[in-house]
Amino acid sequence: MFLIFLMAFILVVITSVVMALASLLSKKDINDREKSTPFECGFDPKSSARLPFSLRFFLIAVIFLIFDVEIALLLPLAIILNFTPSLWWFYTAVTFLVILLVGLYHEWSQGALNWAN
Repeated sequence: MFLIFLMAFILVVITSVVMALASLLSKKDINDREKSTPFECGFDPKSSARLPFSLRFFLIAVIFLIFDVEIALLLPLAIILNFTPSLWWFYTAVTFLVILLVGLYHEWSQGALNWAN
């Protein structure tokens, strides 16, 4: 038992020493303004290095992911059809599809699916 504690202590000490050395040796003291600016063939950049973010594209991507995951949840319904009572399977499938369709109608009525606007 003592051997396990000794090995654990040695491991913690070695890890701490390596982390401390890496932290001390990797610090850069010189903060040069030229090194922190974006490089564009030696010239000053004409525009911001950060591109504007399209919120509409992000919302479409999130909606796609949500409906994609829900379709992946629908696929096992076909597999469990033989193992569950038909009425339970039908109620589960219809409830799930109604929730999907209500969500799709809500997104459509809010205009989140209109890309042209």
